[in-house]
Amino acid sequence: MKSGNAILSSYGTTIFEVMSRLSEEHGAINLGQGFPDDRGPADVLEAASKALLEGWNQYPSMMGTPDLRQALAAHGKRFYGLDVDWKTEVMVTSGATEALTACLLGLINPGDEVVLFQPMYDSYLPIVRLAGGVPRFVSLKAPDWSFSRADLEAVFSPKTKLVLINDPLNPAAKVFSRAELELLAEFVQRFDAFAVCDEVYEHIVFDGRTHIPLMTLPGMRDRCLKIGSAGKTFSLTGWKVGYVTAAAHLLQPVAKAHQYITFTTAPNLQTAVAYGLGKEDAYFGGLASGLQGKRDRLAEGLRSVGFDVLPSAGTYFVVADVSPFGFDGDDEAFCRHLTAAAGVTAIPVGAFFVQDAPKTFIRFCFSKKDTILDEAVERLRRHFGRR
Repeated sequence: MKSGNAILSSYGTTIFEVMSRLSEEHGAINLGQGFPDDRGPADVLEAASKALLEGWNQYPSMMGTPDLRQALAAHGKRFYGLDVDWKTEVMVTSGATEALTACLLGLINPGDEVVLFQPMYDSYLPIVRLAGGVPRFVSLKAPDWSFSRADLEAVFSPKTKLVLINDPLNPAAKVFSRAELELLAEFVQRFDAFAVCDEVYEHIVFDGRTHIPLMTLPGMRDRCLKIGSAGKTFSLTGWKVGYVTAAAHLLQPVAKAHQYITFTTAPNLQTAVAYGLGKEDAYFGGLASGLQGKRDRLAEGLRSVGFDVLPSAGTYFVVADVSPFGFDGDDEAFCRHLTAAAGVTAIPVGAFFVQDAPKTFIRFCFSKKDTILDEAVERLRRHFGRR
């Protein structure tokens, strides 16, 4: 019997599904999967409900509803000073992963080289390979997860078509500095490349930091495709509403890919997201400060158990070093042990690497109710005898 697609068949079941199944089997608290456990903003939910019952429920424009595209252009101006033409430079997708897929399929030709930073979200490499791209890896190292000029010199070449950067970075909870972004922008321009910027956590940065879109740096406006996510901005990950902002000449080939993937996205959800993007500054500030409090709560608890907790500058995650426990096994084995023996599930950071994977770091998600975080820490204390 003939087999399926050779590229996709070469990948096993995602580590998220593996650990979630194990978590269910053992009745563990799942701090592996990265989604909030609240209902999201009530007024945004109400806007979606009203639009569903009273609004248009047939195909909207392939590019997205005018109200959402206008709201996204206004969002870019409000937060980043970007002047965006909503008619030609904004497109709505069915989630940020679809946006990534459309960007990569729309821009990569077979043989084009693509620069990827490890650790990286697990969908990046399969999509690059499906498009025929040739990956070139930069391995970021704890605790600062930075890169050097030498790192970029080693991977950029005349064959480089684009770089894919996730900022803030899942799973490392890294927010790139202006200096780091300026160095990357230098290489993108020198090699006449593009940058696909996965910025879904743009409003989830901590300790007074400000997210800096690569697109806002000199010379980068016409080279960047900026991807955002209503799921992350409004804690509504199941809605799968994403969006791409890019110069018209870049967005055009991406839109051609999009039309053959999902074509369009639920109109009532688009209406609600358009409403949400216009919310007051207090909402966006409160999102970050609320999650920063949860970060601190979990990080303090993990330290009390004996973990070395790395800095978390943004996202839903903290990374912890398990070396102090002297465990005889790698990060995945440690996560399996925690799930079965302590009743708490995390994700091995090594799963986000293709090569040069570290073996002692695991990722916890803190976008959960405080009672859940506290119970997880209490289970870990009992397991490690830290009561």
